[in-house]
Amino acid sequence: MSMPGSVIATYLIESYLPLEQAAQVLAGEQSTGTFVAVARETAELKERFAASVADVRPLPPADGEPLPGTSGGSTGATLNRGEVRICFPLENFGPSLPNLLAAVGGNLFELRQLAAIRLLDLDLPPEFAERYPGPRFGVRGTRELMGVPDGVMIGTIVKPSVGLPLDELRTVVRELAEARIDFIKDDELMANPPYSPLAERVRVVTEELNRVADATGHRPMYAFNITDDIDRLAANHDLVARAGGTCVMVCVHLVGLAGVAYLRARCDLPIHGHRAMTGLFTRAPRLGIDFVAFQKLARLAGVDHLHTNGLASKFYETDDEVLRSINAVREPLLGGYETLPVLSSGQWAGVAPLTYARTGTADLLVLAGGGIHGHPDGVLAGVRSMREAWAATVAGEDLAARARAVPELRHAIDAFGPVRA
Repeated sequence: MSMPGSVIATYLIESYLPLEQAAQVLAGEQSTGTFVAVARETAELKERFAASVADVRPLPPADGEPLPGTSGGSTGATLNRGEVRICFPLENFGPSLPNLLAAVGGNLFELRQLAAIRLLDLDLPPEFAERYPGPRFGVRGTRELMGVPDGVMIGTIVKPSVGLPLDELRTVVRELAEARIDFIKDDELMANPPYSPLAERVRVVTEELNRVADATGHRPMYAFNITDDIDRLAANHDLVARAGGTCVMVCVHLVGLAGVAYLRARCDLPIHGHRAMTGLFTRAPRLGIDFVAFQKLARLAGVDHLHTNGLASKFYETDDEVLRSINAVREPLLGGYETLPVLSSGQWAGVAPLTYARTGTADLLVLAGGGIHGHPDGVLAGVRSMREAWAATVAGEDLAARARAVPELRHAIDAFGPVRA
């Protein structure tokens, strides 16, 4: 937990300096210190404003090259590795997400004394809860708007991601809605291009959703990607809301935490948070910002849904790493901040047993792109294969047994298998 009036940041560091000394360098650089003593860095000023080392935990050395430009790596030098916890006085920056990142990130990734530096986690004081209201809808509000009171929420992404003419988009949306899917979203590559302007896409999509709803009573939630310059976010949201839309999507890293918070303050719809560019911060194990730390900031900023990657995915993360991300999003933050984990990337019906066994929850939005659009019998069969797989899994039924009675599931396994358990 953080100390009163402070933020505690946990880092993985490596250095040729003793760990305690390296941690002191980090704390000084990110608060009152610099590379030399200066006249006005008084004892009184440091007592009030200096970041302090709260804990140092040595770890075994790791294989790999130190970061470029690391100092102290003479022949035979020992590279020390460990977790350090640094306490930052809240008075230095206040409950502001951009300025918090300046303190706990800032220039420290450039320090020559650090051969590795990764922000692992943040313990935040209640002042952030007073400043940032967080998700407005979360899991429960999303279920209510979707009309899905329980069970896994099944969704997809419009495919192909880009280049689809509006008349073909209309057909895709109609087919998915008639298949009674719960959720559809734009791809993160699709925002407001000349061939498919946001205003026209909203018109086409909502016309089809309304037409299907009038005929069947079922209307999927559709997340329109409104990622844009900050001064366009409110207008883009209003465009969707006026048309009767029920969700907007932003790429959190691309509009920034301040952009998400700006949208949240003006938003009447759930915010679907995409994590595009997360690998830039997370993929190198010796550098960056861990997803566990990032997801807290995204939730504070106000996302109702947050992509975590999915198990057995096409991306680099291991299943254990993905599970850690899912669990982090589900963990209460400052007493609340309920956000829905979104699983995507290589998802199909046969991943249901593995996902449910590892997560132990149905409070998930599972997005199958190719697993639905690439089903050999079409999107209706793709949606049914997902529903049947999850129904069988939650009921404790063997997927192969269910597949013998459900051709759509059997054909999905034939096309995409084997089943992951």
